[in-house]
Amino acid sequence: MLSKLITFCKSPSGAVTVDWVVLCAAVVSLAVLMVVTMTTGTVELADKLMTQTPGDI
Repeated sequence: MLSKLITFCKSPSGAVTVDWVVLCAAVVSLAVLMVVTMTTGTVELADKLMTQTPGDI
């Protein structure tokens, strides 16, 4: 099993696969970071608007 893994990592297709996995992980991480940032900002903005808006909404 270990020899198959080493052979896969040394082959060009193994290197390309590792590159794609790293690239996809980076894209997904950035997307999650953007969603978390936007959600936090949106909730804070909604809270500010609710405290400044007179009357019940």
